[in-house]
Amino acid sequence: MDEYESLSHTKWERKYHVIFIPKCRRKTLYTQLRPHLGEVMKRLAEQKESRIEEGHLMSDHVHIWISIPPRYSVSQVIGFIQGKSAIHLARVYGERKKNFVGQHFWARGFLVSTVGRNESVIGEYIRTQEEEDKRLEQLEMWK
Repeated sequence: MDEYESLSHTKWERKYHVIFIPKCRRKTLYTQLRPHLGEVMKRLAEQKESRIEEGHLMSDHVHIWISIPPRYSVSQVIGFIQGKSAIHLARVYGERKKNFVGQHFWARGFLVSTVGRNESVIGEYIRTQEEEDKRLEQLEMWK
């Protein structure tokens, strides 16, 4: 169980593959910000107790593999990362581009997909769980 995260009363593993894009898929401004943006996103994820396992910044979109604790929804964390990174970029780079406004840097939506366990393992667990429960009940009868 080393791969599970833990809170006071919870063991969890919630990992997501998230893709989002800058508004209008602007590439020129985005390629200039690319080296700086990865570190900003990692720091913002840590503020929501999340961890970016892997990330890749393409010229016109972002791929993130992120681990999020159960107390936060995916939309809360991604919305926080998008909003705060846009504000940060507007403050740092906003003077260079006249039409660059923080609240309009990222497009509104995003794609999210769960990064889960192997389906065959889960299916096997579900199929054998009833038999395992019966076996444990038999053992408890003789105590």
